[in-house]
Amino acid sequence: MSQPQAAGPARPSPEVICVGESMAMVAPTGPEPLRTAGKFAIRAAGAESNVAMYLAALGHSAAWAGRVGEDPLGDRVLDEFARAGVDLSLVARDHEAPTGVYFKDPGPAGTQVYYYRGGSAASRMTAELVDRVAALRPAAVHISGIVPALSASCAGLTRAVVSDRRPGDALISFDVNFRAALWEPEAARDVLRDVAQAADVVFVGMDEARELWGSRTAAEVRSLLHRPATVVVKNGGGAATEYGDGAPQAVPALKVTAVEPIGAGDAFAAGWLSGYLRRLAPVQRLRLGHILAAHTMRSMADFEPVVSPEVLGDVLALTEAEWLNWSPRDLPVTGEAGEGAVMAV
Repeated sequence: MSQPQAAGPARPSPEVICVGESMAMVAPTGPEPLRTAGKFAIRAAGAESNVAMYLAALGHSAAWAGRVGEDPLGDRVLDEFARAGVDLSLVARDHEAPTGVYFKDPGPAGTQVYYYRGGSAASRMTAELVDRVAALRPAAVHISGIVPALSASCAGLTRAVVSDRRPGDALISFDVNFRAALWEPEAARDVLRDVAQAADVVFVGMDEARELWGSRTAAEVRSLLHRPATVVVKNGGGAATEYGDGAPQAVPALKVTAVEPIGAGDAFAAGWLSGYLRRLAPVQRLRLGHILAAHTMRSMADFEPVVSPEVLGDVLALTEAEWLNWSPRDLPVTGEAGEGAVMAV
């Protein structure tokens, strides 16, 4: 294995470090199938790096820790992260393994995704990364259930993040993010439950909780995942429910005509984490998650420029009745992708 070389300038103590895989994402520029589309865009994508980009756009100091190939696609991915304001001091380059790629194939029944990630640089990540993360003393570390499915060494990295070698007193955020393309439910069931139980904050979709553990309600998910301080259960186009110290708090999702839903869960997690780090009330951080998720679904990309911070603040202050009648259709955006925006609430 090649010796990693740090990519990008070091920055002092990021507030949040997102650990995981990033790939080059190729998608038609419009909602057309791969077979017939004539124009395509290449963008950076990956569950944890999506979260890092949104957090940076919301004004947080965010880093992505991972591994990409020493190839043009790796260059392109890192360039996009840098433009988004993400700290890349924990990124390693690998000249023996490539940057992973995936393709989006839109169709009438939804978007199919085709992954080409076998033997990628990201699959060669190891637990040693945790020591480098801990040295920066972040307030929070975010990882997802995609990482342990990539390889045995990545499974070891995940265990090190959440339990074996926790990065100091950082809040550990875990998005279950079950991907059937990577492993069967039978193989993932116990692994993802055990990782979730060791985290501080857990995000899980009702659909994946049903497939993995047979959970029928959000309350059953919380009963199963009883150890984390906070569990956020997302029910697709329905409500997201936060279980913490007090009574559960539920906030309905926004009604949006989705161009493409991939990446919405990452945007939700970033919005919720931003609200948590800003010490917002549960209802406001759930709303912020919904707003970013709805915003992402309006594009073929996994990350889009963040909506106007003034609008975000206004929406978070809506009454419950006003929230139910509010639409994200007219959300303005701030500049080009990667410019970012600082939210004041």
